[in-house]
Amino acid sequence: MNLSVLGWNKAYEDAFAEYKNQGYTAGRIFAEYKNFYKIIYEGGEILGEISGKLLYDTAEQQDFPAVGDWVAITPRQNENRGTIHHVLPRHSKFSRKAAGTNTQEQIVAANINTVFIVNSMNNDFNPRRLERYLLLAWESGANPVIVLSKSDLCENPDEIKSEAEAVALGVPVHAISTYMASHMEELKQYFKEGQTIALLGSSGVGKSSIINYFLGGTIQKVQELRHDGQKGKHTSTHREMFILPEGGLIIDTPGMREIQLWDADEGLHEAFEDIELAAADCYFRDCKHEKEPGCAVVSAIKNGLIAAERLDSYKKLEKELQYLERKQSTANKQAQKKTKTQTKKPKDKNRYVDAY
Repeated sequence: MNLSVLGWNKAYEDAFAEYKNQGYTAGRIFAEYKNFYKIIYEGGEILGEISGKLLYDTAEQQDFPAVGDWVAITPRQNENRGTIHHVLPRHSKFSRKAAGTNTQEQIVAANINTVFIVNSMNNDFNPRRLERYLLLAWESGANPVIVLSKSDLCENPDEIKSEAEAVALGVPVHAISTYMASHMEELKQYFKEGQTIALLGSSGVGKSSIINYFLGGTIQKVQELRHDGQKGKHTSTHREMFILPEGGLIIDTPGMREIQLWDADEGLHEAFEDIELAAADCYFRDCKHEKEPGCAVVSAIKNGLIAAERLDSYKKLEKELQYLERKQSTANKQAQKKTKTQTKKPKDKNRYVDAY
């Protein structure tokens, strides 16, 4: 296997140089299971596990290997197994807050060039959810593309597409149907050797069907048509990457029940550029875009240039990010305090004995 087909380039080669000198081999994570990772490298495909040292040195969840990562390994070809020793620096990553109350980052996909945000055009379509995905996609460092699936089940596809374009702000929008093979060829423009695409979206939007269409077979399982007419419920249970026949790689991910934000301030600016550009003309620099005189954002809403629901979404996401920032700050302070307590030298009860 030629590593350039998997996305290997000079940046990764430079980052890997020190590990190469130590006798390690470069490989890329193609799938993540419970205790193992599928890795493809020049010698073929193996199942890898994390070394004890890497496990010991890894403090946070986001430091573990993720699908799309390049890793330094020692393969054992005769066993089809290997050991992962190091994770190379990521040039991009799609992250979200891990489920639960802990403030932890979860890497959904790493080293991606393009994010396909898949949203079906049936009852699942939700512009506000689309905004959340766009926010995280912009923050990832990859280029977002909106894919509106199941156009054959939609009575007003042009209207839905226009609604998506209103929140996309220049992001390409494609309305497709895998069932009818409608407009599928449009997506091939993003398939280039060494380029990685990640498919993201809720459960049941048709990500697996897109994978199967371009791989030319039933690679990913898709459920049958349900009684309510909602075709193809997503059944992927883990993240996995595939090599496309046309060139490039594509990552399938399980459907996300909730999209919890993670450190996406820059993404907020990109996803809501229309509101931020209008806000620059507000009379007050600290304008809340409510009842202040001279508010350019409120004026834009009255003139039909910005939807009122979009401003509500912007404020909600901004508050969510501010809350997350405060929570992270508190967690960091508690961690530092715990570290100081653990490293503080215990008092010597016998330090005065020699004085008597």
